[in-house]
Amino acid sequence: MVTSSDGFGTRRRTKLFDDLLALFLAEGFSHLTLDDMVARLHCSKSTLYTLAASKDELVRRVTIHFFKQATADVEAALARTPAPSERVSAYLDAVGTALSAASEVFMADMNEFAPAREVYEANTRAAAGRVRELIEEGVGAGAYRDVHATFAADLIATMMVRIQQRGVRAATGLRDAEAYAELAALLTFGLRA
Repeated sequence: MVTSSDGFGTRRRTKLFDDLLALFLAEGFSHLTLDDMVARLHCSKSTLYTLAASKDELVRRVTIHFFKQATADVEAALARTPAPSERVSAYLDAVGTALSAASEVFMADMNEFAPAREVYEANTRAAAGRVRELIEEGVGAGAYRDVHATFAADLIATMMVRIQQRGVRAATGLRDAEAYAELAALLTFGLRA
């Protein structure tokens, strides 16, 4: 049974992660020291150490927090889209929307910092697997033409990795959210039966 003090501790930790995430999304994290974070969050360094033992671990955990929230938001958007012919597009649009909260500085910092990049890469792999499932569902429902779902998912995963690694931004100037919207539009028309 959770006592009220335990509930407060959990709420406080969640709020700290939320506040750190808001700071990181807006400004990035590479330039921030633990002292900067303490000053900005109006907490003690020992409070931050309850979240993680080092800045590197704190950044990794905040990145995980970001992707957990993003995954929940994406799945909620998907749940509001029952038509099989619209689910891949809805999913990718929701991914783009989730990433649109992140500043360019945050995305660049995440790509340059290996522990955060690994979290992003793991989430990209999971998203590609989810897209494969959605394509298979669409093919099974007759909403999409009979495509090789694993190939289509691999193609999507390749583009998702290029987006994550900043290759699409460099080649096209598109922000990550915009690139996901373009990918969704291309797939929607390419998969239709």
